Amino acid sequence: MARARGFGSRRWGVGFANRTLRELCAMHRPELLLIGHADVIQNETLAQIRRELPEMRVVQWNVDPLFEEGNVRRLQARVELVDATLISTAGEALRPFARPGKPVGFLPNPVDFSVETGRSDLREALAFDLFYACGNPARPPRLVFGVEWNMNDFTTELARLCPALRMMLPGIAGNPRITGQSYQAALEQAAIGLNISRRPDYWLYSSDRIAHLTGNGLAVFTERGTGYETLFSDGEMIFASSMAELAEWLNRLSAAPDERQAIATAGRARYHALFNEQRVARYIEEVAFERLAAERYEWPTLLKDAA
Repeated sequence: MARARGFGSRRWGVGFANRTLRELCAMHRPELLLIGHADVIQNETLAQIRRELPEMRVVQWNVDPLFEEGNVRRLQARVELVDATLISTAGEALRPFARPGKPVGFLPNPVDFSVETGRSDLREALAFDLFYACGNPARPPRLVFGVEWNMNDFTTELARLCPALRMMLPGIAGNPRITGQSYQAALEQAAIGLNISRRPDYWLYSSDRIAHLTGNGLAVFTERGTGYETLFSDGEMIFASSMAELAEWLNRLSAAPDERQAIATAGRARYHALFNEQRVARYIEEVAFERLAAERYEWPTLLKDAA
């Protein structure tokens, strides 16, 4: 909205975006306001809306990593003004955002089968064995198996270890990036997906690629130690602790489509059962209105002693 009103410049549209949010809230009087990555919305705007609508609940959500200092600053700047904070990381990394009476907790990346419509798991023959998209493969480096990798070099090493592997690598090694329907179409042509984010050592943190991959029926690799091995079995997701172990899995599954399809189908069903869009929406609502039934959810919900 800010960019549209600001002739392509978000800065020029800040005032319009803040006025519009105030006007919309005054007009519709919502019971719940979700604020996510809305840096153009000023704290004073939010405070004014809260004064005018004291019964309205406010939750900030965030899916960026907590090892980015700028993201941490933005979250901390808002915690006093909201009723709860939900972040796509779990565990003690959430502690700095805890405030008395203002819970902080884990937010899963939801999957929606009306969006993730591919079924690679039902297809024995696909154009590509492996899919990995990365917008910035060189900087910053990605920590994989304890090594900081330029992902151009990582995929080159993987190709050396798996010479028969047919790889689709948008954004890597000079390949163009893809977005939108082109991205969806690419996912539907691949058998296995790499779920590699910037770091594996923040509990349950992942980019939303994990939902894209599982939801479209790819067999998904995630590094062991991320926490997802506590939610998925070896028959539902591919886990490895070294490049050699990953290569062994890739060589094995690319030659065994039946096994790959079985893992992908089971992983897709499990991810949807855990993190479908309706379940995640209900979880957010329960947190917002202080009626969370944590026993309903398999994942770690709110940080203990932080509510």
